[in-house]
Amino acid sequence: MKILNNNQQLTVHVCLNFKNRFLGMMGQKKEPNYGLFFPHCHSIHTCFMKFPIDIYIVDYNNTIIFCKKKIKPWKFAFYKKGYGTYEFPAGMTNFQTGERIKQIA
Repeated sequence: MKILNNNQQLTVHVCLNFKNRFLGMMGQKKEPNYGLFFPHCHSIHTCFMKFPIDIYIVDYNNTIIFCKKKIKPWKFAFYKKGYGTYEFPAGMTNFQTGERIKQIA
């Protein structure tokens, strides 16, 4: 899928199967040029990651209800009322709580 961030299109991979959801960005040696979306997920960990990430937990309308930026490896984030979670390499996006992430494809 593609989303808009400051009129720039970003690629986001939707993690639906067990393998993709389990691995996420773990083990990657360098920061990817895409983000990940985990539907039906409201908590993440950064164990075994080699770089910090920004996360956005959204509600059913894709509105950001919790964001945490520059989460270092071996940390956890949780927000009980969330529907899904976006992960991006730190600094790739600049969304804020209350914004709606716009999907374009």
